Amino acid sequence: MKNSLLLFCMSVLLFSCKKEFSENRTLEVLPDSISDNTTILPVSVNQDIPEVENIPLIEDQKNYTITPVVEGLTNPWGMNWLPNGDLIYTEKEGKLYRYDGTKSTEIKNVPDVYIRGQGGLMDVTVHPDFNATNIIYISYASSNSGDGGNTTIASAVLVEDALTNLKVLYKASPDTKKGQHFGSRFAWGTDGKLFFSIGERGERDVNPQDLTRDGGKIYRINDDGSIPEDNPFVGILDAKTAAYTYGNRNPQGLLRHPVTGEIMANEHGPRGGDEINIIKPGVNYGWPVISYGINYSGSSFTEITAKEGMAQPIYYWVPSIAPSGFAVINDESYGDWNGSLLVGSLKFQYLEMLYMNGNKVTKREKIADGIGRLRNVQTGPDGKIYIGVEGKGIYRITK
Repeated sequence: MKNSLLLFCMSVLLFSCKKEFSENRTLEVLPDSISDNTTILPVSVNQDIPEVENIPLIEDQKNYTITPVVEGLTNPWGMNWLPNGDLIYTEKEGKLYRYDGTKSTEIKNVPDVYIRGQGGLMDVTVHPDFNATNIIYISYASSNSGDGGNTTIASAVLVEDALTNLKVLYKASPDTKKGQHFGSRFAWGTDGKLFFSIGERGERDVNPQDLTRDGGKIYRINDDGSIPEDNPFVGILDAKTAAYTYGNRNPQGLLRHPVTGEIMANEHGPRGGDEINIIKPGVNYGWPVISYGINYSGSSFTEITAKEGMAQPIYYWVPSIAPSGFAVINDESYGDWNGSLLVGSLKFQYLEMLYMNGNKVTKREKIADGIGRLRNVQTGPDGKIYIGVEGKGIYRITK
């Protein structure tokens, strides 16, 4: 009776805080092992269990050419292109560079970066109207408290290879000395909104299912850092209104599909359970309530892989490949590769290509097998595939 009364009261509170919600939108509190602030919003989610067991991984056919672009790098985490074709890329250690096709020039005035575990200087992206704004965006770990760090999103004006007018647009909290699951990738929506990811920072049972806490979410902001009025959690009491989805683990791949315009993400599972998801507003992607993975020790942390109100991925990996970077081939010069998804494997050191029929994976194939830990994959303004490899550099793949 007490639980029913609590559920009713929370439902009334939700309705009063967000009038545009329909009357049947309610909050569900999960067991005590998960945060008491867990919410499940009854939005439309994909409930189809993806078929993965019968899709073999084709060995590398080596029917392509790999060309070095920038060599001698330590950890090329993020890359993007200026309208003039110059490549800008990050080194996780806290350096930002511009490559003009001949040489790399370090970009000055990068903010202080908190380097710990998976945290450092991560992604970089260019404003869609860079010619008018000269603005770029960086994601990095920073420390405000001196007691650890967390993911930060900032914009800056790029002038003569220096960052000026740096503005912190979003700083996840709280700072923590844990070294895992910072995220963090960028993607621009068709509406000009900026999407970014922040991992759950090693707080599996606290952050992902709690809308009042950062971490384990994908976010959406305006280009100036303000919160779009149509974000799904605007008006919910104490919610992180920049959040667009929740129940994510550690998304290190994020893109806008060049044909459908959909935002898509890939994210690390634990031991098994890496996922690809189509990102929809307000959707709960289930971590850690549902998962196709197990603990690194081999023990189980959940007995279920599906739950009403939680979205199924369109694909998952068992065992994990440790996915980082995400791209869609949209260039006819690649022949039958065109339209495929590309995901880098940190663990197995190859680029995985997923042939698609709509949102279903029909075939898997290795590319660049053994090249090294694939930290990033992007398609450039020339339509070609670019990969960032830890301990090596940035390469172009043509066919």
